[in-house]
Amino acid sequence: MAGVKRGVTSEHGLIAHGRGEAYDYLLGEKTHDFALAAIDAAAQLLTSASHPVISVNGNVAALVAADLVRLSEALGAPLEVNIFHASKQREQAIRSCLQKHGAGEVLMPSTDAELDFIDSNRKYVHPEGIYKADAIFVPLEDGDRCQALRQMGKAVVTVDLNPMSRTSRAASITIVDNVVRALPLLLESLRGLAADNGRHSAEFDNLAHLAAAEREIRSQGS
Repeated sequence: MAGVKRGVTSEHGLIAHGRGEAYDYLLGEKTHDFALAAIDAAAQLLTSASHPVISVNGNVAALVAADLVRLSEALGAPLEVNIFHASKQREQAIRSCLQKHGAGEVLMPSTDAELDFIDSNRKYVHPEGIYKADAIFVPLEDGDRCQALRQMGKAVVTVDLNPMSRTSRAASITIVDNVVRALPLLLESLRGLAADNGRHSAEFDNLAHLAAAEREIRSQGS
């Protein structure tokens, strides 16, 4: 609710996040091995990208703004505001929230660049940000835009507590975990990569990861 009061998060976003939180209870409110594997794979993908970008909506800004700024600094990747429900006022509030936590320049949506394969407000992006990116970190994403980004040939890393969502299944790498736990662990993994001169692991199988997460969720109800 604090994010809504600050004008950062929409009421629709608050409801959507509540649905996601239900899956966290089924996951035991902890980070599982399959999520740790996805986090390590995400760190490798993002560090190997030529132009990574971090996409920020209201929910993620309200929850982990400081970690997003740290991630931006660690990757040398710009932060870009992108929201589903059009609101210049809320876009500015999100940018102010990020800058309050130490962000420098924050890219904003522009009608100068549009994503293909999508009709919602989220098609408007910055020409030097998401439009140009080869890899995008988009925690708490909506399925339509995730699918559009993939159709455009972009790698997508997301954080989603529901392994059965369209976003989870469309993304290149899905971290099935709560974003408040996942972001510090992603930063830790990036530091480990830097210390180990960019170690490489086996190719990541996102569908197998999602299947493991779904089995864990189903086991809680059996």
